[in-house]
Amino acid sequence: MVEDPVDRLLDAVESGKSIIKNRNVLHFTYLPDTILHRTEEQEKITQSLLPILKQSRPSNLLVYGKPGTGKTLVVKKILLKIQQRAEKTKFPIKLIYTNSKEETTLYGLLVSIGRQLGLSEKELPPSGLAISEVFKRLLKSIEENQFNIVFVIDEIDYLAQLVSKTGKDVLYQLTRANERLKKGSLTLVGISNDLTFKERLDPRVISSLSEEEAVFTNYSVNQLKEILQDRIKMAFLDDVVDDSALNLCAAMAGREHGDARRAIDLLRVAGEIAEREQSDKVREEHIRTASQTMEEDKEVTALRSYPLHEKLLIVAVMKASGLSTGEIYSAYKSLCKTIRQKELTQRRVTQMLSEIEMSGIISGKIIHQGIHGRTKKFALTISSDTVKETFKDEATLEDII
Repeated sequence: MVEDPVDRLLDAVESGKSIIKNRNVLHFTYLPDTILHRTEEQEKITQSLLPILKQSRPSNLLVYGKPGTGKTLVVKKILLKIQQRAEKTKFPIKLIYTNSKEETTLYGLLVSIGRQLGLSEKELPPSGLAISEVFKRLLKSIEENQFNIVFVIDEIDYLAQLVSKTGKDVLYQLTRANERLKKGSLTLVGISNDLTFKERLDPRVISSLSEEEAVFTNYSVNQLKEILQDRIKMAFLDDVVDDSALNLCAAMAGREHGDARRAIDLLRVAGEIAEREQSDKVREEHIRTASQTMEEDKEVTALRSYPLHEKLLIVAVMKASGLSTGEIYSAYKSLCKTIRQKELTQRRVTQMLSEIEMSGIISGKIIHQGIHGRTKKFALTISSDTVKETFKDEATLEDII
């Protein structure tokens, strides 16, 4: 008799055959007691924020580093420990965390801050006010409650892009908020994956935002291996992950600028694949399968999530690879004509190209053309087949794929 595949998997769960004992440890939100290879960075950020425990306002702080280098983890750990100590005093400290990338609008970002300050929908409606009025209400709440706030904006580079000029204005207002506050204080901690972020800012914002800075360097392959070993001890049963699988996982993540989050994700997916196969160990082949699955999933999910005009632009880059912004705009207009869509302005399209570039689906390269100045040329970073396969079932796009 052929064994039912559903019953086989359900029986395995019921009989407790699992090689993973704590899945939470393999999730990126998990906060370990000890953050390896980040002692100096932890000391620097703690020293920067120490004044708040002495009832003084700390300097604004900018934290830099590539994705997966432990920036958010370290900042969250320090804030948690400050909060625990602050609760023993009567000094009203409030720690607020928000991620610019998770908010689609500047208004939404400011409302998210307001909710953490305790403002109701009546005091701060989810839409309808001018940005300046929202900001005024935030400051009023800080002043009335005499809050001393440490306000963390993760992926702060996205805030400057939400509505470029308004976003930068809000950044400026945040960095200078203390000049308007008679009671309470506001310290801004910006976390950025983009090391060139400052170059795009108003000089006034730079001077007031980066009063102090902390730079997180990439992890080496050996450091990634130690981080993984630490997680393996907590997440898996003993002797379940092969040394060769561990080495491969660290090496793969090491190639991608030492990304610890990527390494831990890879280990988690490999563990799940091994478990589904009812394997007693996580082996090299599970790591390789996990890597392939994650790449495909990431690209396909990203492509599907784009609105129509971004998709048209991606197709235009695919068809006109290695061409300048102007040439891609011509290709995009032609595609709009084919599917009877009104094209957007060249300015908006240029903005969209930059946004898509930040997601890693396309890459732009500045080319120097002598007396003709400079131009930016774009190309896909993923295969054309992935784009065609993902878009082929979309009725609007099938004629142009």
